[in-house]
Amino acid sequence: MKKADSTALFSARMLEKLPLPVRNSLDRYGEWLGLAREVETVAVAKSLAPSSLRGLILRRGKQGVPTEFQASHRASIDWSCPSDQPEMAELYARAKRGQWDGDSLPWHTSVDLDDPNLHLLPIDGLDIGVLERNGVKLNAKEIQKLTQSMAAWMLSQFLHGEQGALMAAAQVTECVPFFDGKLYGATQVVDEGRHVEVFRRYLDEKLEKTYQINDNLFVIIDALMRDARWDMKFLGMQIMVEGLALGAFSIMYKMTAEPLLKTLLKYVIQDEARHVHYGVVALREHIKELSERERREREQWTFEVALLMRNRFMAYEVYEEWFEGRMPRAAWREMIESSPAMREFRQVMFSRLMPNLREIGLMSPKVTADYDRVGLLKYASGASASQLTGEAMVAALEQSPRWSASAA
Repeated sequence: MKKADSTALFSARMLEKLPLPVRNSLDRYGEWLGLAREVETVAVAKSLAPSSLRGLILRRGKQGVPTEFQASHRASIDWSCPSDQPEMAELYARAKRGQWDGDSLPWHTSVDLDDPNLHLLPIDGLDIGVLERNGVKLNAKEIQKLTQSMAAWMLSQFLHGEQGALMAAAQVTECVPFFDGKLYGATQVVDEGRHVEVFRRYLDEKLEKTYQINDNLFVIIDALMRDARWDMKFLGMQIMVEGLALGAFSIMYKMTAEPLLKTLLKYVIQDEARHVHYGVVALREHIKELSERERREREQWTFEVALLMRNRFMAYEVYEEWFEGRMPRAAWREMIESSPAMREFRQVMFSRLMPNLREIGLMSPKVTADYDRVGLLKYASGASASQLTGEAMVAALEQSPRWSASAA
């Protein structure tokens, strides 16, 4: 046995002797330290460290009080009101035509959580065998309730992410240097407000349950709110958060059998496709004008945020509600990583993100190797946001199987 293997085995045996709450605390800090070790760029480490402390260690998103951010971006006004970005102007026209009213959704629809034919998520989407191997036995009714909790958790994170997007869209509209970008940005502020409205209403009226913001998502939003650079706000929100959200909305649209949720997600997907396209248009020329040092910093920053977003979908908030004290946190993580629904979520989310990073020029050989090392490079070959519309995405989802071959 190699020394490293024997050390790991010794550590695992030592951990098994500790009380479960202590093991879980060490596991949480171990994840944070593992993520910190991935950061190689000093500027990236400095920019993410304060937000990581507030989100992952102090867990400021879970203290039940509003989070206050000190905004420090530079606003821009061009009094000549030029027509300076034809592609953004076209997006603005599409956004005006695509406005919809949240009150017009069929809210009268009865959401019967006990009807197996109207599931929020498919009941076979979770790898229940991992729970059983760790001594947790659930009956059919409990498995159905656990699946509903996972759906409520996902929708809660959508809600929190959309509130962050609302704040970021308002800041971006102020600071983007393109006048046509400001016009389009104003429509995105309206879109994000509407998304917050409909997700909150669905959680309050239909599920009657909302989970707190995930710590990793808090870190990203906290960092974006405080960053003064307009392109970093674009990169973080339009490309990273909105791109991954677009994938998450898409896969939930494909999986759910609940008609009201399906209708809600259809409208949101069409908005989000425009939002990500906006980010690609704004950044693909700008990135070319940066110095090599600035480009490398943004490239490494997106890699670290991609890792945070990947970790975001471990759903520890559901674990804390259902299984804390009953099985190790690491066992829950194993279940999430092996569940078909969560594998499908990761695949579709990163299939939406990675092509956009390629198009805007943040995929140098070095960072490509980093993405390959963590298993994300395989998602980089698809179509970017500038080649897709929300309508086309919804049509494709209607024709696709519930599980991809890699998720089954």
